[in-house]
Amino acid sequence: MAVGAAGVVALAFPLHPPGRPERSRAAELVTGLPTLVLNGDRDPFGVPGPGPTVRVVVRPGERHDLRRDPSGTAELVLGWLRAQGWAR
Repeated sequence: MAVGAAGVVALAFPLHPPGRPERSRAAELVTGLPTLVLNGDRDPFGVPGPGPTVRVVVRPGERHDLRRDPSGTAELVLGWLRAQGWAR
């Protein structure tokens, strides 16, 4: 479905159900658009790998909810948006 998006920000992308890596959803990140994925290194849903248009940032000590450092997560997103020319 075309929505006219310029890019994608995926916070805690659920790569697969916990303990079920064979059910990967990695193909959903292949959109051809600039994509930022932020996941915790302790996320039971897994962490996707980077791709040609996909930047993956792994937050140390974070789980799926990314609640340990919300302002740090926001700064990473804002920095990426600025690098894309979409924010000041």
